[in-house]
Amino acid sequence: MTTRKNSGGTTTPAKRQRAASSGPASERRDHLVKLAAELFAAKGFQATTVRQIAQEAGILSGSLYHHFDSKESIVDEVLSTFLDDLIARYRSAIDSGPDARAVLSEMVRIGFGTLEPHRAAITVMQNDWNYLRQFDRFSYLVKAEDEVEQIWVTQIKAGQAAGLFRPDVDPKLTYRMIRDTIWVAVRWFRPDGRLNTATLAEHYITVLFDGLATGERTSQRG
Repeated sequence: MTTRKNSGGTTTPAKRQRAASSGPASERRDHLVKLAAELFAAKGFQATTVRQIAQEAGILSGSLYHHFDSKESIVDEVLSTFLDDLIARYRSAIDSGPDARAVLSEMVRIGFGTLEPHRAAITVMQNDWNYLRQFDRFSYLVKAEDEVEQIWVTQIKAGQAAGLFRPDVDPKLTYRMIRDTIWVAVRWFRPDGRLNTATLAEHYITVLFDGLATGERTSQRG
């Protein structure tokens, strides 16, 4: 995937390739993507070789090239699938939400809800972001990041304008604090733990909107 249009809904090359595949070959391809994604998350993209991916899949290295021309193409699909899904869900939340608070709450749920199905992609984004972004084929990562930030900041500002959110908080800083809380959770969240992603999201929404302290605001005290 070499280009990605932020808001026009352009179908990316990776998406077109996924849509064109069907049947057993497509299932095999999807299986290879999942195996590779786990290796990228565990070892790092740069340290993972095509040979290791093939060994994990129980095939010869040459057989892997029947499905992908390089490991860059594999991680491309891993990341683009995640970002396409995330942004589509955010847009849906905006379209269906009655106000900015409801939209932000739903986007928090969406974010935490990605921790299981897109765990490997989120881990790769965190670990290999700086390496991948230097290549033209991954320029869409920065564009997608900017688009996601704009979505959040716009909703925070809308909430402030409507009197739903405090006017004295910085929208961009607030978004980045929310973003980091959600994505860093992938490092410690365990699907078999005492909290599932839905419970985790609701707890965070409570803290986000209701705060931690009781009584009057204490943020301005010295």
